[in-house]
Amino acid sequence: MTAALPASAHGIWDDAPAAGWEDAFLSGNGEYGIMVLGDPHAERVVVNHHRFVLPNGTHDARPPRLAHLLPRVRELALAGRRAEASRLLGGGRELRWTQSFHPGFALTIDAAGPGGAVEPGGAAGAGAAALPAGYRRSTDFRTGEVVVEWAGGERRGFVSRADGLVVLRLEAGDCVVGLTGDLPGRPADVRYETAAYQHGQDVFLRIRGHYPPVGGAYGFEGLALLTGDVRVLGDRVAVRGPALLTMMLDRPGTPPWRTAELEETLRVRSPAGYADLLARHAARHSPAYDRASLDLAVPAAERELPVGELLARQAADPQRPYPALVERLFHAGRYLLLSASGVLPPRLTGLWLGSWDAAWAGDFTTDANLNLQLAGANIGALPEVSEAYARLIGSQVDDWRRNAEAIYGARGLLAPSRTDGEHGHLFHMHDDWPFAAWLPGADWLLFPLYEHHLVTGEPLGELAGWLTEAAAFFADVLTVSAADGTVVVVPSYSAETGPLDDDGRPVHLAVNATMDIAAARHALATADAVTGTDRWAALRGRLPAYRVDERGALAEWAWPGYRSDEDHRHVSHLYPVWPLGEINPDDTPELAAAARRALVLRGDENLSAHGSLHRALVAARLRDGALAGENVAKILGNDMFFRSLMSSHNPGRETYNADAAHALPGVLIESLVHSRPGRVRLLPAPLPGLDRGVLRGATCRGRVTVEELAWDASSVRARLLSPVDQRLTVSSPYGDVAVELRAGRPVELVFGPRTDGT
Repeated sequence: MTAALPASAHGIWDDAPAAGWEDAFLSGNGEYGIMVLGDPHAERVVVNHHRFVLPNGTHDARPPRLAHLLPRVRELALAGRRAEASRLLGGGRELRWTQSFHPGFALTIDAAGPGGAVEPGGAAGAGAAALPAGYRRSTDFRTGEVVVEWAGGERRGFVSRADGLVVLRLEAGDCVVGLTGDLPGRPADVRYETAAYQHGQDVFLRIRGHYPPVGGAYGFEGLALLTGDVRVLGDRVAVRGPALLTMMLDRPGTPPWRTAELEETLRVRSPAGYADLLARHAARHSPAYDRASLDLAVPAAERELPVGELLARQAADPQRPYPALVERLFHAGRYLLLSASGVLPPRLTGLWLGSWDAAWAGDFTTDANLNLQLAGANIGALPEVSEAYARLIGSQVDDWRRNAEAIYGARGLLAPSRTDGEHGHLFHMHDDWPFAAWLPGADWLLFPLYEHHLVTGEPLGELAGWLTEAAAFFADVLTVSAADGTVVVVPSYSAETGPLDDDGRPVHLAVNATMDIAAARHALATADAVTGTDRWAALRGRLPAYRVDERGALAEWAWPGYRSDEDHRHVSHLYPVWPLGEINPDDTPELAAAARRALVLRGDENLSAHGSLHRALVAARLRDGALAGENVAKILGNDMFFRSLMSSHNPGRETYNADAAHALPGVLIESLVHSRPGRVRLLPAPLPGLDRGVLRGATCRGRVTVEELAWDASSVRARLLSPVDQRLTVSSPYGDVAVELRAGRPVELVFGPRTDGT
């Protein structure tokens, strides 16, 4: 548990308001999210909803019917005419994007003068007034509460996981509260209307957003109930003294507006008061957050530093991890991942956005980013995140079946490379981006759910059927054989790159992508495992072997003559290393060495967060802590964290993006504990500069919890617990030991230069 760490390790504070929405402090319940900018005189709280996506005509998009083209596509690809094959598959289509995630609106809290008028430095001059004495803003990761305080005033807020409310407590003297849709980049054809009104004894603020008539949803609504000494002031509410504000949002839908239902729900849920509402929320949030923690032996004075100073100290020595920041990023990442997961898993921006220009539509990019964000969910004891992910997958499996039938005339599941969360139909493709040829998606996306089963031991349920369908898809699609009977995977696509043509440009459609081979091998083996049969064994035995190129590197395509683009952010061909673990130093040492060679040769392109942390995860699986550390340093040392400790996609805080923030805890856990059923390896790839510490609460594949792992320069100590009797091998840098675990009885192990464990 986290009791061994002081409260300061489980939160952040700042001595200045957010300079922009990207630095806003964050809270969320997996459905609603708030971004608190923290200006005492002119507070702005941006309100988000996981389902707020701007209609663009793709709500009813369906996969194209392409199965009749596949014989010719295959013929062209095998003849080396890959660009022609890609054009035939793409059909000259325009690249259509998912519906873009967008912010909802902002709550405004402005200082009021006599009679309720807004003071200078309020709405019109936000941020202009000098900060009052004692200013401080903070986020408590253990409760999800964001606090802005100063001499004579305070505001507190959180988003309740228990009651489905945004909750704010205002103790800031007189103020005027309103709602606005005036956020950066708002399209001209998105309209807002606001109102303040009294209904009986209750005072409400309402905002409605109206979408353009493109199709799909017509708009959305937010409604706030204010209690205390409050009165309607035009389209805002004047507040004197302490007040409570509770808010609900209605997801986009069809008419009529549901204002009356929202009013009634707010009346029922709000009388408890702020403290009781916070306690109800914390009873759900805190136990999940508290299951795991990381203590890097940070001096107490450094744990008390404001977030800006933590970031500044890392920037002063960018090549070495600053333990105080790394420790805080571990906790912040778990907090943000949990807070962004509920009705859906985290988007590219988690659950938060302050402007209408989300990169890549702020969607769920499923060919890399989503799984990378989830890297620490199962092994970091956050089943709530896995459950949110299961909701997304379960809602779209029928769409994956339609994709497989329409595009390949096949049974089984074909997943898209991206989704806005509203459906899973594959339509994002054109001549140069052959996402219809991205075959491994179902296996890749089902893996976190299968890993959840391995970690928890929970029954597979309907997942067993989906895993079998993933195998059936490959059985129907793998129709081409070489002269020796080996299956040829065609068309094939290693997202988001391809072999270079004669002019050195990538042509994406190809043959025998390594990720496809790995996914087929895993899908067929897993289907046999969950059904207790060998139905798929013969086909699995005909899959092509992985190819090692003339440089000694694992090739991205198991096909002769291809040259890879080595300056690319994706490393899809290392799927058999992470997360599958098929290639590993124990069982396949030669292939593991080839995979490491491939990792070293790969360039960084634009130093994207997901690219660097994907590399770090692979390096950890290969037990190369130095290489994992080099890739983590690319994140820590390139100014990629905002003052909320949300991250950016590129160096210099370019493009608000949750990949690094959410994935980093998974990288740290993988560097300290690796597991598979029957084996737990301690310190497989410790990162340079993190020479001692304590990890608590990591959960292992095989139903083992590492209640505590402590390490320093001379020893490793661990306490393991299993809910069932089992025998396993525990490894450390000092050797291996066989351990008998009895259900519910922790076992203590000590490793060092003179002992193999006890």
